Amino acid sequence: MKTIIDTLKKMWLSEFRWMTIAIGIIAFGLGYWLSGWNETATIAHGDHQHVASEMIQDWTCSMHPQIRQPRAGACPICGMDLIPVNNDQNEDLRPRQLKLSPSAVKLAEISTAQVERRNVNRKIRMVGKIAYDETRTKFISAYVPGRIDRMYVDYTGTPVRRGDHLVALYSPDLISAQEELLQARRTLNELGADASALIRESVSRTVEAVRDKLHLLGLTDLQIRNIEKRNSVSDQLTIYSPISGIVIHRHASEGMYVETGSRIYTVADLSRLWVYLEAYETDLAWLQYGQTVDFEVEAYPGEAFSGRISFIDPVLNPTTRTVRIRVNVRNDDARLKPEMFVRATINSRLSGAGKILAPELAGKWISPMHPEIIKDGPGSCDVCGMGLVRVEDMGFIVKDDSNGEVPLVIPASAPLRTGRRAVVYLAYPQTPGLFEGRDIVLGPRTGDYYVVESGLKEGEWVVTNGNFKLDSDLQIKARPSMMNPASEESSTQSVMNKVEMSAVAALPSNSLSSLFDAYFEIQYALAHDTLVAATEAAGQLQMVMAKLVSEGEGSSTDFYKRLEISIAQLAAAQDIETARKAFQALSNSLIQAAKASKESLDNPVYLMHCPMAFDNTGADWLQKHDKLENPYFGAMMFRCGSQVEVIEADGDSHEGHNHD
Repeated sequence: MKTIIDTLKKMWLSEFRWMTIAIGIIAFGLGYWLSGWNETATIAHGDHQHVASEMIQDWTCSMHPQIRQPRAGACPICGMDLIPVNNDQNEDLRPRQLKLSPSAVKLAEISTAQVERRNVNRKIRMVGKIAYDETRTKFISAYVPGRIDRMYVDYTGTPVRRGDHLVALYSPDLISAQEELLQARRTLNELGADASALIRESVSRTVEAVRDKLHLLGLTDLQIRNIEKRNSVSDQLTIYSPISGIVIHRHASEGMYVETGSRIYTVADLSRLWVYLEAYETDLAWLQYGQTVDFEVEAYPGEAFSGRISFIDPVLNPTTRTVRIRVNVRNDDARLKPEMFVRATINSRLSGAGKILAPELAGKWISPMHPEIIKDGPGSCDVCGMGLVRVEDMGFIVKDDSNGEVPLVIPASAPLRTGRRAVVYLAYPQTPGLFEGRDIVLGPRTGDYYVVESGLKEGEWVVTNGNFKLDSDLQIKARPSMMNPASEESSTQSVMNKVEMSAVAALPSNSLSSLFDAYFEIQYALAHDTLVAATEAAGQLQMVMAKLVSEGEGSSTDFYKRLEISIAQLAAAQDIETARKAFQALSNSLIQAAKASKESLDNPVYLMHCPMAFDNTGADWLQKHDKLENPYFGAMMFRCGSQVEVIEADGDSHEGHNHD
């Protein structure tokens, strides 16, 4: 019995030991599986957590890289989403290259586009008004001194035809000239048959000379023949209209005595008119002599009129910063009136050679004076008689050559611009996540594209979204970036500033205070989206400038000229965006004045910067307090920007900091 019990105990202990081992194995496997699932879940729990656990040390703002946060969120300054700063050391990369992980590329929302050649079109919009054709405006003047006995046209606006009588003029000089003609003819008729040929020829020349004299005094051939036919003088000269048109000015009255050259009427032919348009500097690359211009007038809404560009002013208007364009327009039905306002559009197509592409003019000949005269072959102008020239000689490109004349373009969102500089970030499809900054030279912008003059090749890839974040990442790593220009460029800018500052170094304290008081009112108005208050403050600033000019305080310098131009543009602004562009130029001038006249400042002046202004080109301004109020965005981004510098009243200044 004892033997049986011992045998059963051994069997039970053995089974218990194997059961314990089995349970341990199962427990270990279950724990391992659970821990693996948890790790997998952690990794799969969104890209942000994965990047945070594997790559991210800090989170920063692409606008304000000095912001460093331990976790994702919004920038405390501008409210933009923070981006990750990874611990990738970007080893073995060039100074302007950086490498991002796939997760970082996704978080930065980077998109790319290929550099390509394509024809680009641009619709240019301009405004202007209708004017008289100066070549079809004539003055009716007195050829001889005398008295106006009758004026056949009593009021302006009267239509006249070529050859219509306008004025009856009494002139003693004219009577004397007629007597000379009659006397010369009588002498010629009284010559006998025995008169020598020499005498007869001399008298005949005298008759012709007197006839020429009467021509110069304003008589027509018919009037001279009538005098000879009736063999008596006329005590009045009738003046006829030289052209058909409208009497637009009446300069004299009946009974008035006039001298030679005195104006009596002004007659304008309204069958041809001029349209004057104002074009901005940025549009000049898209304008060409002979281009078709379509326009509308308020009197006939929805109806299109057209003409051709006949003249582009070679001088820029320094006040409006525009160039005047003249368009020749036919007006045979007299529906268009001088002084009407017009809204015009020009559809331009630019070739890679920088000239206007017009394949519809292939093989055509054009007048160099009247672009509306276009013929299929050589000849002369129907208006002025000048010889026609080939349209290619006037600057047109008529052949669409895809090998050389199609422009190289990139999307407008690709370049980062800071004044004279333009930077793009290249992507390398063969090396995902690798990006590199490159300086390029841009041509004109057309809609959604920029023409590239140099710096890129067809087929390369550029970043079109997320490029600002890439630039911020380079800046955070203390590498060359768009926002940190090369040192040689900075030194050049410093020399330029010193030259400008010397022009205002002696500005009196009261003058400086008056300038800045009006300027701060403009800044406050724009920051609060109030255009009327901004233009009114600009008017006050104009009065301050007028006083400075009258007192002769450096008014002849370029600094004062630029200051006056920007103030005038701001005072005349019709919309707040135009006012903000003028305010930027005004700010740049007054920033120089503040730095040049630190000793004259009554209170500290705060220099602020917004890197997002004007399509991320950035802009500066001054404030009288350190609570940031953005004049370039107003309520839309009221606190966006950073304090760059504090210009102290005692002549010292120090670097600024960011504000909420």
